[in-house]
Amino acid sequence: MQLDEQTTPQVYPSGEQVRYTSNAGEPSIGSLFTDLTDDMGRLVRQEIELARVETMQKVTKAMRSVVMLLAGGLVAYAGLIVVLIGIAILLGEIMPYWASSLVVGAVVLVVGAVLIGTGRSSLQNMTVVPEKTVESIKEDARWAKEQVS
Repeated sequence: MQLDEQTTPQVYPSGEQVRYTSNAGEPSIGSLFTDLTDDMGRLVRQEIELARVETMQKVTKAMRSVVMLLAGGLVAYAGLIVVLIGIAILLGEIMPYWASSLVVGAVVLVVGAVLIGTGRSSLQNMTVVPEKTVESIKEDARWAKEQVS
């Protein structure tokens, strides 16, 4: 930028940039454009960081949920086997053991299918899209349009 008698450098307290202003005290177009470019770059970097943090939070939460489901499932599985053996033995008192085992097995398969369907639909409804960041980017775009016009 060339200096003339109407433009003088002005140092702001940050000490990082020299901004050129007219003698009337208003910032020049170049300074305004530089500020806008710097602000937009900073804003984009902050939005990317926000998206990364928000996505990592959701992934971490989903991982904890999966681990808890797995641990709980394994413990419940062991207890269920013992209970099912007991039920089959109890039913074996009124029918042959092979028939009581088939009845207990069929009931367990139906319950298992229902649980699998419920868990599957729950995971399908989960999204890792950073909704807050997307909304924030839309607001930033609106703000940038207002600043340019």
